[in-house]
Amino acid sequence: MTAAALNPADQPLRAKVFAFVLMCVGFFMATLDIQIVASSLKDIGGGLSASQDELSWVQTSYLIAEIIVIPMSGWLSRVFSTRWLFTASAFGFTVVSMVCGLAWDIDSMILFRALQGALGAAMIPTVFTTVFVLFPPGKQRLIASTAVSTLASLAPTIGPVIGGWLTGVWSWHWLFFINLVPGVLVTVLVPSFVHVDEPDLALLKRGDYVGIVLMSAALGCLEYVLEEGPRKNWFGDDAIVACAWIAGAAGFLFIVHAFTARDPIVDLRALALRNFAIGSLLSFVIGIGIYCMVFLTPGFLSRVRGFDSLQIGVAMLSVGCAQLVGLVTYTWFARFVSLRTLLVFGLVLFGLGCVLYTPVTHEWGWQRLLLPQILRGFGQQFCISPIVMMSLGSLPPARLKSASGLFNLMRNLGGAIGIAVVSTMLNDRLNLHYERLAEHVSTGKPRIELALGRQIAQLHAIAGDTLNGAAGSLALLHALLMREALVLTFSDTFVAVALCFGAALLAMLFSKPFGHAAPPKDAH
Repeated sequence: MTAAALNPADQPLRAKVFAFVLMCVGFFMATLDIQIVASSLKDIGGGLSASQDELSWVQTSYLIAEIIVIPMSGWLSRVFSTRWLFTASAFGFTVVSMVCGLAWDIDSMILFRALQGALGAAMIPTVFTTVFVLFPPGKQRLIASTAVSTLASLAPTIGPVIGGWLTGVWSWHWLFFINLVPGVLVTVLVPSFVHVDEPDLALLKRGDYVGIVLMSAALGCLEYVLEEGPRKNWFGDDAIVACAWIAGAAGFLFIVHAFTARDPIVDLRALALRNFAIGSLLSFVIGIGIYCMVFLTPGFLSRVRGFDSLQIGVAMLSVGCAQLVGLVTYTWFARFVSLRTLLVFGLVLFGLGCVLYTPVTHEWGWQRLLLPQILRGFGQQFCISPIVMMSLGSLPPARLKSASGLFNLMRNLGGAIGIAVVSTMLNDRLNLHYERLAEHVSTGKPRIELALGRQIAQLHAIAGDTLNGAAGSLALLHALLMREALVLTFSDTFVAVALCFGAALLAMLFSKPFGHAAPPKDAH
């Protein structure tokens, strides 16, 4: 057992930085792949002859597996060490990324995506804990926490951008092949350069296997309910009802077990610390904001504007650019402005950016999306790093690993629940707005007849006498109503996301001051 392993913070700065950068590469790959397929699902469906419902599982399977494994990462890193867990995770993720690109049908793709999510999940929370183990409080921790927080928010945002570009220039297979070179480098180099802790295989004998089973059942079934509920009319489907009962029962038993077990798989007792509890709530809200906006914006551009993968990627590029500018700005201000103030500023900007989406019309493209996306991307950068410091910075080193899994789970769970809610709104509110618009629009009204007459004349000029005037009139009217109802529905979902940031600002009133200093010795 080396001195460096016993005292990771005493390693030379260059060695610590290189080790941290290696881990950040793996972390970025795992986080990026959550949304890299978002703007390319149509292309994947065409290549694998998959239906829309089947395609949804390309993302769902990844999320379910990742959400189950993330909370276990703290215990796994204590058993096998951060170094070897990260190496195994990077290796497995890289191999499965290759077979995802070689998938021959939708069933094989769904299976490989689930394996990809499960194997890559451990790389996410281990990076957050490594920041607090390798770097002392002060400037080094500020830079490291800002870097990992930037990657955490940037990866899901630019995922559809990169995915759209790769699919447009090459093919959807490169959504997965892009992981091969960095994955091999991380797998080969991490064992030699990452020295954070030592393995303790004796923990396998007293592992919390009951907690693992209960947690896996609860989270897996909950994620299935959230993902499939909007498409299957929620509790009108027998499978949804069964999974909801399993999730509820297993979740209740897991909570009871976590508070009574001697060494539970997840440290729920950390929620007794006010800043950790509020930070976890804010992480949940940020998950809603990031993943819902990444879900809604490509959906709007595809369904309303008819954009292809590359056009969607270009339209969303401004968010990533704003985040990079926000990174530089935040790093400068964080040296002399309190993190609590910066966090409030970020929440306000993120929420305001969501509000500015609400007057959306069917004509909006990248130009009209520019300002709200800039505000959202810039404000997002002021949120993640302070939330990490508020939550994990309030914990002593002994509690970091198990609590980090819970903290990262909250962000992904927020995204899963948020997407389920807005998906339901897109179904229900679309019907409501269509019916309301239909009450005021009919083919018997002079203005409607005049507008449709012009459209039909244009179609006759193209299609000639083969066009049925009455049928064409009704079809045009239906298409017009559906488009406008869809626009109003998207506007409603943007309002719902913005309201979550109002709740986050209220929660900030109850937080304690925090910064880059080490947690107090009595924080247990």
